[in-house]
Amino acid sequence: MRLFLSLIAILVLFSCARRGRPEGGPKDFDKPVMVRAEPEFLSLQFDDDEIKIYFDEFVKLQNVTSQLIVSPPLKYPPVITPQGTPSKRITIKLSDTLKENTTYTFNFGQSIEDNTERNVLDNFKYIFSTGDYIDSLKIGGRISDAFDLEMTEGPTVMLFPVDENFRDSIVFKEKPTYVGSTVDSLNWSITNIKAGKYRLIALNDRSKNYLFNPSEDKIAFYEDIIEVPGDTIFDLRLFREILPFEIEGRPKDISKGHLIFGFQGDASQTVIEPLSETSDSFKSFMYKDREKDTLHYYMSGFEKDSIRMLVVNGERKDTVRITLDEEEIDSMKIGFSHYGVIHPRDTLKILSNVPVMEIDSSKFRFLDKDSVRVPFDYGLAPERGRVFIHFEKKFGEEYQMEIDPGGLTDIMGMSNDSIRVKFKTGRRSDYCSIFLSLQNIKRYPIIVDLINDRGMVVAKAFASEPREFEFRNLEPARFKVRLIYDENENQKWDTGNFLELLQPEEVYYFKNVIDAKANWEVVEQLILEP
Repeated sequence: MRLFLSLIAILVLFSCARRGRPEGGPKDFDKPVMVRAEPEFLSLQFDDDEIKIYFDEFVKLQNVTSQLIVSPPLKYPPVITPQGTPSKRITIKLSDTLKENTTYTFNFGQSIEDNTERNVLDNFKYIFSTGDYIDSLKIGGRISDAFDLEMTEGPTVMLFPVDENFRDSIVFKEKPTYVGSTVDSLNWSITNIKAGKYRLIALNDRSKNYLFNPSEDKIAFYEDIIEVPGDTIFDLRLFREILPFEIEGRPKDISKGHLIFGFQGDASQTVIEPLSETSDSFKSFMYKDREKDTLHYYMSGFEKDSIRMLVVNGERKDTVRITLDEEEIDSMKIGFSHYGVIHPRDTLKILSNVPVMEIDSSKFRFLDKDSVRVPFDYGLAPERGRVFIHFEKKFGEEYQMEIDPGGLTDIMGMSNDSIRVKFKTGRRSDYCSIFLSLQNIKRYPIIVDLINDRGMVVAKAFASEPREFEFRNLEPARFKVRLIYDENENQKWDTGNFLELLQPEEVYYFKNVIDAKANWEVVEQLILEP
């Protein structure tokens, strides 16, 4: 018995000895907490020049110079210490004479985080008053993306006082007087506001500097000047403005007769033409890249080593000189949009890496599986890099298209080699159809988008008055429906502009998910909530 007890004792001691390296506990997701302040938080009759704020753990300040918003603004920025060094205390040294009977708010934005797990103490505020009371007015509301279903970044909501010197351009130059916080992904609030008139703005503020940079920030605004006290709930929609057109960087000569121009803004009305003298054989063609902010300019019949170009967009005119290198011509490369199965709603496209200028349809042979010729029409995309082939698709059919040399000719006079492609269609039972009716539509015209579970718009329809919508021969998926109020009837969504006080067109996503399986016909009635 004694031997047995001795063995147990040895095992217990050995087990204890192995506990020298305790395992890590659960990850700390808690934000720092202020435990006290000197002077106290919400102090009245404040007359100190130094503030000390103590936390329950070590914190670090990150970008506090750009993040800190003091309202009302101070002429001289306060000195905040320590910066970059972990500490349980933050000290604020004031260099300004404070106004009498005024509530001051120090909003630290996203600058305070704990030292270990970098949990951010969002929009921490230290508040005091030099008078007998704390301003306690507040406003709030909801915020959403004007077009997308979800927001990818938390926005910053701001108030700018409106007086006789106020201009809307202040959002580009000066920080706001009040900054609000988002309670969650949809709701926001601003507290401790002084009575007055304000412009209400929100930014996704990529640079975290509280200034509107249209090249990277989305913006939202309430169209009217608000008055506090007054209405307290305001809904905002974030949108990205279309930038003014501007050539970016230096145009480049990337191959013989092929120039590219980088740009920002709307290039739809841009015209590029040579200022240098050209010959009678000179030809040119320009188009916008479908994926990048790039204009492609092709030319032939020009043999000099440099060329001067005029770029015109509205009232803006730019003149550029481009040195032309002795480079090889881009050889024509042809592909097809479909090589396996083509779906009933798809369009067969011939894809070219250079603009197609001439099509000789006599060099085309389009056959079904019985080698019977298939009637077809064709059309060129505006950029001439795609040729659309239109034909009646039959279910369960096999097709073959052959193009002999010379069927397609580009701007440099080069033509294709022999091409052949095979593809087929699915069975009718492979697809589904959706018959849709919408209720409580506020106004017309509207655009209806059918979006699959990969986020792709697979079908769309336009309506200028109430009607039913039929979407046939769809690939099976789970679908959502997006409604756009098309105010200007151009059959596309249009964004807004802050300085013009133009709101983006209204977008609504129905909450219903339509599950449509192969060989199903789904009849769905969707009701727009108020």
